[in-house]
Amino acid sequence: MTVLVTGGAGYIGSHMVWALLDAGEEVVVIDRLSTGFDWAVAPEAELVVGDIADRDLVSGVLKRRQVDAIIHFAGSVVVPDSVADPLAYYLNNTARSRDLIESAVAAGVPHFIFSSTAAVYGTPAGDLVGEDAPTRPESPYGSSKLMTEIMLRDAAAAHGFTFTALRYFNVSGADPAMRTGQSTAGATHLIKVACETALGKRGHIEVFGTDYPTPDGTCLRDYIHVSDLARAHLLALRRLRRGGASLVANCGYGRGYSVLQVLEAVRGAVGRDFDVRYGARRPGDAVSVVADPALARRELDWTPELDDLDRIVAHALEWEDRLSRRNRA
Repeated sequence: MTVLVTGGAGYIGSHMVWALLDAGEEVVVIDRLSTGFDWAVAPEAELVVGDIADRDLVSGVLKRRQVDAIIHFAGSVVVPDSVADPLAYYLNNTARSRDLIESAVAAGVPHFIFSSTAAVYGTPAGDLVGEDAPTRPESPYGSSKLMTEIMLRDAAAAHGFTFTALRYFNVSGADPAMRTGQSTAGATHLIKVACETALGKRGHIEVFGTDYPTPDGTCLRDYIHVSDLARAHLLALRRLRRGGASLVANCGYGRGYSVLQVLEAVRGAVGRDFDVRYGARRPGDAVSVVADPALARRELDWTPELDDLDRIVAHALEWEDRLSRRNRA
C-alpha cells in the first residue's frame, strides 16, 4: 500500500515524505509546485505535478498506487494574506480539501490525516490550550482549516473512514540531516525570517506589536520542530491502521516563547546583531497560543525529541546557509 502526501514538495510535506520513506513506506506526492520545489521531494517518492481539485488526476493516483492513507498538507498558510484575500483561502484550503475528501471517499481510502492549525482557537482564554477549548478563529486562515475539520468529521461519520486532524502550533527548524527545510521565498515564519536577516538575506526584520499583555509586550508562541511534527504524523498513521478512532489533537511542546526571545536565540546562534524594527500589530495575530499536548502524547505515544529552541534555531540557520549556497550554484 502507498501513502499519498499532498503538498509534499512544501516545507512540512517534504519532511513528511522523508519520514515515511525512512519508515519503509511507499510514497506518492501530489503538488502543483505553487510554493514547493520538485527538488525538495525525496527521489524515492513519486512526484505527480497537479492540483488536488483535479478529481480525474487524484482518482487515477489513488487507484494506480493503491493508496490506503492520505496525509494532506496542500494549502495556503499566511494569516495576514488570508485577512486581505479571504476568498482565496476558502477556495484553496476549504473547497479544494472538500474535493480531495470526495475523491478519497469515492476511492474507498480508509485513512486521512489533515494538517490543521492552532489558529482555529483564536486567542485562548487560558495559559495552555487543549482540544476542548472553544474554536474561535480570528482569521480566514483559521476558519478555512476549521471548516475542513468539520467536513472530515461529517464525511467520516457518513462514509466510514477514520481521520486524524493535527492542530499545529508554530512549526520551525529543518531536517537534522539537512535533506530539506523551509525554502519558500518570502516566507513569513518568524524563525525563517530572523535567520534570513541574520545571514544578510534581508535588510531587517519587523516586530509586529510591542504592546501585547505579555512579559515583554510581544506575542507568545509554541515553536515545534518540524521533524517532531512529521514523526507525530507517522505515529498517527500507525494508530489509524491499528484501528484507532478518529482524533483531533494538538501538536506543540506546551512552552511559549516571545518574539523577542526568538530573536535573541537567533542572535546567539549567529554570533552577531541584526536590524530589528518595531511596528504596529497585524490583524489576525493572537496574543498567546501555547499547546496542551497531553492528548497527542497519550494517544499517539508521541515523545518529542527536539524540544529545544536553540536546536530549532541552529537547524534553521544551517539550512538557510545551505539554501543560500544552493541558490548561488
